[in-house]
Amino acid sequence: MSDKKYRGFTLIEVMIVVVILGILASIIVPKIMGRPDEARATRTLQDIRAISAALDLYRLDNFSYPSTEQGLEALVTKPTELPQGTHWKQGGYLAQMPVDAWGKPYFYLKPGLHGEFDLYSYGADGVEGGTEAGADITNWIQK
Repeated sequence: MSDKKYRGFTLIEVMIVVVILGILASIIVPKIMGRPDEARATRTLQDIRAISAALDLYRLDNFSYPSTEQGLEALVTKPTELPQGTHWKQGGYLAQMPVDAWGKPYFYLKPGLHGEFDLYSYGADGVEGGTEAGADITNWIQK
């Protein structure tokens, strides 16, 4: 028998790296691109991916995604109604409530119409539908 220690990355460490890369991309991409509307849409899409990753971690610890009523706030502040045996992460899954590149809150539905949950922004115009800068940015339609 050998005393080799197996070393590797945990899922949480990998997810933290993904979130950090998303944050860096959201900061760097707008400075590189000369098209602010496209840069904001890219940042919002990266945010949606990072929030989705945080929701997945929440589900791993708490056996299900937050309800629509709990919303994304459950990623920042521990919900009052959690089933016994859950392991909500001390400090939360996000540092603060996320807003899209236009300063508006993200919309979250669980169960979603397009999957287990729907996470989306209505884009620059703030209304459902739209094209170009006003187009919706979602977790179910990836460009």
